[in-house]
Amino acid sequence: MRRILVTSALPYANGQIHLGHLVETIQTDIWVRFQKLKGHECLYFCADDTHGTPIMIRARQEGITPETLVERMHAEHLSDFNGFHIGFDNYYTTNSPENRLLSEEVYLKNREAGHIRVSTVRQAYCDHDGMFLPDRFIRGTCPACGAEDQYGDACEHCSGSHNPLDLKNPRCSLCGNPPVERESEHFFFRLTQFEAFLKEWIRSGALQPEMANKLDEWFTAGLQDWDISRDGPYFGFEIPDAPGKYFYVWLDAPIGYMASCWEWCKRHGRDFDAIWRRDDQMEVYHFIGKDILYFHTLFWPATLRGAGFRTPTAVFTHGFLTVNGQKMSKSRGTFITARRYLDLLNPEYLRYYYAAKLTARVDDLDLNLDDFILRVNSDLVGKVVNIASRSAGFIQKRFAGRLADRYPDDDGLHAQCVAAGEEIATFYEERDYSKAMRGIMILADAANRYVEAKAPWSLAKDPERTAELHDTCTVAINIFRILMIYLEPVLPQLAQRCREFLQVPPFTWESRLTPLSGQTIREFTHMMARVDPKKVEELVETIHPIPPAAPPQKATQSTPKTTRSPDPLPASTPPLEEPLDIETFSQVDLRVAKILAAEPVEGADKLLRLTLDLGELGQRTVFAGIRAAYPPETLPGRLTVLVANLKPRKMRFGLSEGMVLAAGPGGAELFLLSPDLGATPGMRIR
Repeated sequence: MRRILVTSALPYANGQIHLGHLVETIQTDIWVRFQKLKGHECLYFCADDTHGTPIMIRARQEGITPETLVERMHAEHLSDFNGFHIGFDNYYTTNSPENRLLSEEVYLKNREAGHIRVSTVRQAYCDHDGMFLPDRFIRGTCPACGAEDQYGDACEHCSGSHNPLDLKNPRCSLCGNPPVERESEHFFFRLTQFEAFLKEWIRSGALQPEMANKLDEWFTAGLQDWDISRDGPYFGFEIPDAPGKYFYVWLDAPIGYMASCWEWCKRHGRDFDAIWRRDDQMEVYHFIGKDILYFHTLFWPATLRGAGFRTPTAVFTHGFLTVNGQKMSKSRGTFITARRYLDLLNPEYLRYYYAAKLTARVDDLDLNLDDFILRVNSDLVGKVVNIASRSAGFIQKRFAGRLADRYPDDDGLHAQCVAAGEEIATFYEERDYSKAMRGIMILADAANRYVEAKAPWSLAKDPERTAELHDTCTVAINIFRILMIYLEPVLPQLAQRCREFLQVPPFTWESRLTPLSGQTIREFTHMMARVDPKKVEELVETIHPIPPAAPPQKATQSTPKTTRSPDPLPASTPPLEEPLDIETFSQVDLRVAKILAAEPVEGADKLLRLTLDLGELGQRTVFAGIRAAYPPETLPGRLTVLVANLKPRKMRFGLSEGMVLAAGPGGAELFLLSPDLGATPGMRIR
């Protein structure tokens, strides 16, 4: 059994939880639930990030203390996360005695080891407001890339980090006046002393390759010592032996992971030191957004190392959320709050949609609302729940709610679903949830084809086929159970309703191996409603409505590829091409083709070599760019659609004799077109 500790980034206590936050917490929660389903000990810790000048100023504006504000926000945040079934083992706060003690220890041990220096600095001061300005209260033009309206410490456009005084055309975010420079004594963490350690740690497998490459840019530019102090007034922890100086919020914020763990350990009688000091076989993983990479992969491991604590096993980074192609931003008002969503829609809709889009890469994720409706309704209601709903009624009415006493012959369907669990588990482990969801839906399609072919509604009309009806429904219920085991990390509430329906104990990943037989099940009740488009429309009818989806741009060689779902064209947008007349279109010969074999093409990462059967028309070889979407072993036996009269194309890998049809933006987001049941190879599509 593995022992794993997992965290997600701390949400700031100055604002509401929105759907952007939930990309990370849902991604993390799915991974944690999968590990627990596999039988591992997996602890999930998080907390509110509570310190800094913004908290102090907001509390002052509301006429309350900062402590009162962060307590209120903590309750709101926890309520929102609970609403989305985020299963924290402990959700704490950085404004805690544990965090104060640990922050002081990290600082003092680094100071004793010579990793802290004191320097006089010039920093931004607002004469109008009478205070030194924190980084996030200065805005201006990024000195690196020229992006306008950026914060004083980091650029949202290029993800670079900079000194607030380096901003061009800076202004105070409170009053809009340009700040002046004043001197102050500050404390610096000597990050440059850890360069060799950091380079080794970063290339140890602790980061995704693209993030490790990103950090190389900062090493090339030269690491800078890190200012870990702020002048009062400041809501935070005062630095030992330095009256009026406070720890910068980014020093004590990640230490909040440790504080949350320590508070949990005290309540559960566990050894905190074994986890964070002695590295007692515990794996530690952080899930973060790419905008805070610098803090979690340079400052955080270096300060831990300098203070004698263990460093993270790995840091998993994800991209940003967009809605209908538009970037979400609290400052710009283009966000949907978690509470707004929960008031209107089932949280498991969003959990599934995010899972269907998330990969192990650092791609941005687009919440395309039209695609959201279609995907949830098609996959969860139309495919998965449909298997049970079309079978359970016959079990109740004809067989007293009891499955067949012996699991029937199902032509290998159960074995196929069980075997697929190995690959699906690998996808979960690697956080490639989109591939896991695709694999599960392939199984759901196979189960629905089985039910369609057996047609229990027809069997029920023939008294001589009662045993076959019983067998068919027993198979369908068992496959539904396997699918729900695979989906439990994503859909914990639906999985619970499935267990109650089947009257079985909590699932484990190994539960899939043994089918149910002779089991009495409950009467089937409605498990999941379809997404109501009117509720989705209401979701975005807020004070700051979400902009309409932007039309897709024509790809060029210089346009980077993306896995984002294509946005629908506005009604006023003209067609992309001139419409075809029916005579021209009728010249396209579309044929049903059966995939006999699928092989990777050496030297072509995106291509599969497909051997296709067209019945009396013989066989064809086609090279298709679907490798990212379909593991080759999943394709043999499937029916697809071939453009049969396309002129053969000579490629360096061989001759491609046609084109298979698929829909989607590309990469992992491609879907082969398949004819309905009953179609045969070579049949023309009319």
